Amino acid sequence: MDDDVRYISTTTILPVTNNHKNDDLKIHIGPWDLKSLLLPYMQRGLLFAHPTENKQEEIITQLKRSLASTLDHFYPLAGRLAVKVHDDDNTVSFYIDCNSAGAEFIHASANITVADIMDSIHVPAILKNSFFTLNDAVNYDGRSKPLLSVQVTELLDGLFIGCSINHTVCDGKSFWHFFNSWCEISRQGSSPEDHHISRPPIFDRLCLMNDIEKDLPIRFPLSTVESWEGYKYDPPPLFERVFIFTRENIAILKEKANSKTAKDDGNANVTISSLQAVLAHVWVAVIRARCLDPNEETRYRLAIGTTGRLDPPPPESFFGNSAVSGDATVKVHELLEVGGFELGALLLNKLVTSFDGAAIRSHWKGWVEKPTVKKMSNLSASQYTLVTGGSPRFDMYGNNFGWGTPIAVRSGIVNKRDGKITSTPGPIPDSIGIEACLSAKTLKALENDAEFMAAVATL
Repeated sequence: MDDDVRYISTTTILPVTNNHKNDDLKIHIGPWDLKSLLLPYMQRGLLFAHPTENKQEEIITQLKRSLASTLDHFYPLAGRLAVKVHDDDNTVSFYIDCNSAGAEFIHASANITVADIMDSIHVPAILKNSFFTLNDAVNYDGRSKPLLSVQVTELLDGLFIGCSINHTVCDGKSFWHFFNSWCEISRQGSSPEDHHISRPPIFDRLCLMNDIEKDLPIRFPLSTVESWEGYKYDPPPLFERVFIFTRENIAILKEKANSKTAKDDGNANVTISSLQAVLAHVWVAVIRARCLDPNEETRYRLAIGTTGRLDPPPPESFFGNSAVSGDATVKVHELLEVGGFELGALLLNKLVTSFDGAAIRSHWKGWVEKPTVKKMSNLSASQYTLVTGGSPRFDMYGNNFGWGTPIAVRSGIVNKRDGKITSTPGPIPDSIGIEACLSAKTLKALENDAEFMAAVATL
């Protein structure tokens, strides 16, 4: 813990009505969820300027009260991960026990200002290390640790709200569904009877299973699960910087990428998206900064949302995990010297479009036949690999608890490795934020790359 952070109180937040506390309410989690058992929690947070009309103690009370009401709707977040041993075949399965054990709420203060965060070129260490909780936990630890932990840190002139959520319970899309709903309830006043949300969540995992030929729960060998005990991931020393790409600069990148693909008869119907263009720009620049062997293969691993690609599609308000990941690969010299940024954009586009409904079903059928879980130590430590999660489509800057919208989005220290690129909406309309997690040497080279920085906004 950082000496500049003072921890004031820790409170267990229960759903207001507690109607969901019974021994029969279990959510059996599917392959989309189970793959993350040994990964760290998700950590995302929002920075707010000081609410001039509200006292801090009133804000803390309001946040606790509205969180309790929000948990009435998102009650799995107040539960725990549970394990069932099947003696008939010596296997283990997992489910969310909706037992209303409660979410964690930590109130803290820090002797820093909003400007200390916003004016820093790199994400400050105090924010990454001390503004989020459960930094040493993996999702498997949700058997005893809260599935949701919130830390509200008072700054000298602002407020940072950091959430750590167990990734077996939900993905980024659902994370922001919860956060948006929390803000919605917070703006409705203090009476729980008046609280409602516009998009009630749907927790049933079977809507994603469809023709996957195996019923829930999915079982793991007991010996495999026993080997997970005590597993931790300690991220290496890395630096993060948030790069903002404005609508105007994104349009230039898109036009360049699409004009190139339009000249190729084989790609005449391809349309490069804004995010694909930005990520291709990042891919080329990072690989160039690393000065790699030109004959080796570079890989870009991309998280791809699936709910809009399945037929029939799951409900828009489905709350859980619904993403797959895939790799775009190319030789270093082909990316840097032959095809360039346009080739990178085309490869990312082809990767995304390759995951239609049939491919997604096939992907998860294969997983169900041989279930495996990911470990951070096995994920893309190579200097030749980049990995991207998040999305600029998530509603982050629209979150308003009743005292104004946030001025920045930041993430914590967990789930980080060299080459982790997180995409978010930017702070101005139609912009994209890219949080790049890199070694000090690579990040410095990236910052000195005039071609890369020409597309980055100066705010």
